Amino acid sequence: MTASDSAPADRPTRVVLIDDDSLVRAGLSMILGSAPTIDVVGEGADGADAVDLVNRHYPDVLLMDVRMPKVDGLTALRSVKALPKSPRVIMLTTFDLDEYVFAALEAGAAGFLLKDTPPRDLISAVEVVARGDAMLSPAVTRRMLEHFTHANPAQAAPEVPGLDKLTQRETEVLANVGAGFSNAQIGQRLFMSEATVKAHISKIFAKLECTNRVQIAIVAHEAGLTVDL
Repeated sequence: MTASDSAPADRPTRVVLIDDDSLVRAGLSMILGSAPTIDVVGEGADGADAVDLVNRHYPDVLLMDVRMPKVDGLTALRSVKALPKSPRVIMLTTFDLDEYVFAALEAGAAGFLLKDTPPRDLISAVEVVARGDAMLSPAVTRRMLEHFTHANPAQAAPEVPGLDKLTQRETEVLANVGAGFSNAQIGQRLFMSEATVKAHISKIFAKLECTNRVQIAIVAHEAGLTVDL
């Protein structure tokens, strides 16, 4: 599964859970299993289980803890994203600014969730990610980008490979993704349909060789692209 792929609409979203805490895992499974649109197809207790579970169950979404005692979530994420058809990955963390989370986002994770996320928001996040849409709110995205910039100081507006391949419209869409806006919000802001926004974003993924929205948001931030909020 690539960044532009999404779970088929005619069946429940297939989810695999990986967390070393059995109580947390049971709670997540119960919450997600209560949604008719989600099917928890596999569970694991360590990152070492990730590749095997993905190959065995072909999930649409992998929900995985960042910190685990044997193989951590970041290492497991890299192994999963190296598979020919990898699921979209949401990292779980106890801390909203866990340093591993930012490394995971750069490595291809679709986003992150706190372990105390309310049940309704947890279900919604999994469904949104399965559709291939953004799961991070503008406020959260901006906060992450601020953290990324602080942790990785760089020169102002450095040259970003592939940026010159974008059309003016694609650049405008990229700037709005960088500001944390969803596809629907970008459509409203730029007076285009949500389907057209998705088409532009798919082209941006290809031209910038990125795999998720957070990565292209970081590119927009590094390139100094801004929008009026």
